[in-house]
Amino acid sequence: MRVNGEWVPLETPSSLTDFLQKNGYSISRIAVEHNGEIVPKASFSDVILSEDDVLEIVSFMGGG
Repeated sequence: MRVNGEWVPLETPSSLTDFLQKNGYSISRIAVEHNGEIVPKASFSDVILSEDDVLEIVSFMGGG
């Protein structure tokens, strides 16, 4: 699977929520594009990832 342009092995299919938590992402502070489509946070647990998927994950930063 590609995450932000880099190959990441996906050992078993898992939900997007599980993948994000396992990899230390703060779900409340990110936006995710899955195979070219933005995924609403409410749907993260419905998305099941596979090796052919492409994710783009962006984090929101505070400051000013």
